[in-house]
Amino acid sequence: MGRNPSDLLLFIAKRFVQLIPVVFGVIVLTFFFTHLDLTGLCNEWYPHAGATTIHNCETGVDQPLLNQFFQYLVNLLHGNWGASVYGAQVYPAIAIALPATLELVLAALFLMVVIGIPLGVVAAQYSGRWADHLVRVFYLSGWATPTYLGAVVAAVFVGPMLGLPSGGEYSTNLVPFPQYTHMSVLDAVIAGNLPYTADAIEHLILPATVLAFINMGIATRMTRASMLEVLPLDYVRSARMKGLGEFWVLYKHALRNALITTTTVLGITAGGLLSGTVVVEEVFRWPGIGQYAYTAIGGGGSVPNFAGAIAVVIIFAVAVVAANLIADILYGVLDPRVDWR
Repeated sequence: MGRNPSDLLLFIAKRFVQLIPVVFGVIVLTFFFTHLDLTGLCNEWYPHAGATTIHNCETGVDQPLLNQFFQYLVNLLHGNWGASVYGAQVYPAIAIALPATLELVLAALFLMVVIGIPLGVVAAQYSGRWADHLVRVFYLSGWATPTYLGAVVAAVFVGPMLGLPSGGEYSTNLVPFPQYTHMSVLDAVIAGNLPYTADAIEHLILPATVLAFINMGIATRMTRASMLEVLPLDYVRSARMKGLGEFWVLYKHALRNALITTTTVLGITAGGLLSGTVVVEEVFRWPGIGQYAYTAIGGGGSVPNFAGAIAVVIIFAVAVVAANLIADILYGVLDPRVDWR
């Protein structure tokens, strides 16, 4: 019996409603963390504070806790996410930094798909043989490499060796092109400028490759495990008996079902990639949410931006929740055994 497409909307709605308490819980925790340290931070950094921070310090902590929490929710919904001790607003800075990180994460996911999944197929096809062992060494090397080490090696050695830039979104000698989305490659494409596009892609290659290499094992290992379950099944053997080439048997028949698990796992991984960009962005001077978080917590000797750090925590938490929601939806859509009702 086929599934009713109209039930898909109900399926998505149910998954969405189930995640609302999780997001609300994160907001509650960040609220209490904020107000536990607010008085101490105001006392410590008050002499350096801007007018906005001084006002918050003088009027924010003398209200009833419930009123403070209600005002906290209202401010979040209206984009009033607080300010640094110097009065710089958090929301405008994050609105610029977050798209840059999304671009980096999407590029890393693309590399994980186009490299990691085929490697998983090869490992399953030659299970227990030298090709399988080589693939395993490759993705285990990525897993075992600390993020900071992989980023530094790529920036200091690999980049100069290949002639790739090791920092920033684009070359400083280029006239800045219009920032429509704050995604360097997409903005260059929208501007219709080929040299800008090529330059932006060159700057994206190293940080995206480091992020993908460290997490490549997720796609490769899941694909290999799923393929090993699928290859012995009757419909795969039937495809071979019909005389189909091995390429079509593997990639058209076997991989189609094996990707159900891999796709959902990659969806969950996307949320983790977003929060795992802090070190990569700092090493490559990528102006994203990771570098903003590093600066917000006092990295490089700067004054801590507590409001910015809390905002980043909320964004990372929401990203993980959203990634899980997308993974649930993808699994429900791709796997015909899942009942949408």
